[in-house]
Amino acid sequence: MAVTAKRKRSLAPHRSKVGATIRDVAKRAGVSVATVSRTLNGVGPVRAITSRHVLKIAQAMRYVPHAAARSLSSRRSHTLGVLLPELHGEFFSEVIRGIDVAARQRGYHILVSGSHSDTDEMIAVLAAMRGRVDGLLIMSPDLDLGPLSRNIPPAMPVVLLNSTTRSHRAIQIDNYSGAREMTRYILSLGHTWLAFIAGPERNIDAAERTRGFRDAMRGTAGRPMELEGEFTEESGYRTTSELLSRVPRPTAIFAANDAMAIGALHALREKKLRVPEDVSLAGFDDIPLARFLTPPLTTVRVDIAELGRRAVDMLLAQMEGSSASAHKDVIPTTLIVRDSCGVKSASQLDRRMK
Repeated sequence: MAVTAKRKRSLAPHRSKVGATIRDVAKRAGVSVATVSRTLNGVGPVRAITSRHVLKIAQAMRYVPHAAARSLSSRRSHTLGVLLPELHGEFFSEVIRGIDVAARQRGYHILVSGSHSDTDEMIAVLAAMRGRVDGLLIMSPDLDLGPLSRNIPPAMPVVLLNSTTRSHRAIQIDNYSGAREMTRYILSLGHTWLAFIAGPERNIDAAERTRGFRDAMRGTAGRPMELEGEFTEESGYRTTSELLSRVPRPTAIFAANDAMAIGALHALREKKLRVPEDVSLAGFDDIPLARFLTPPLTTVRVDIAELGRRAVDMLLAQMEGSSASAHKDVIPTTLIVRDSCGVKSASQLDRRMK
């Protein structure tokens, strides 16, 4: 009876103590620290009745296991580090969504940070994540991966997104094929005076999309015009505003991503130009917003969330030592035809700004 009474007292309402430790839980539950650790981490043999008792005590004391301590004892944090160039915008939101869903399905959390496309910031973030994560997903589309490669911990499992590398596992978008197919489609509508708003100069995605555009234009009667962009709405708006001051203006604009296409659409509306009657417009990525624009945007679809999901699968396969895991993977692209592109009218080439 004395033992029973003691057990009942231990389950009575308890005023939580700030900063309760695993030793406090063990003492109140009347078990060893090792038993509490095995119960909370779900590893090792613990009787069901003991496990339920320990969990009730831990909950009553509002005990939260310290992630760093748990990592030291199990050598696993069950956390994946995610380093992206930016966190702003629908493209990156979709990447994070895909990563998060896939990670949680496998029992992992994610720790996300942005480098703002700055090398020093990227190196600082890598240092901050050291010891806190079991693996890294890094999106680094910069053509120069030297600084990045030199600062990745040698033993750390890593998958690079949208990068060209031989030293790490990597997953890429088929940017070249997507841009080539879109350019050919626009040409098939009769447009020959075609403007292409490219992405940042040192960005591998931008370089491959530009290469696809150029190869599709080669050998045609088209008159290509290339302009510099930055993969932002602001750069699409600014570049298109400058473009529309030229005479004659192009009959079609192909922006290397949807964000720049959205900026271009705003500039066209400011000039009272209709899409596609006056100027056809196309983008790349098929972000969720693209289908809800007016008119809906013709674009190249990338399953952005799938990019994140596949990256997680590749990383976990590497962490688990799977010899069958791929070293490279490519996300295919699909041409999506909507209302922002139309057949060139006979009068478009001679039309001038009012």
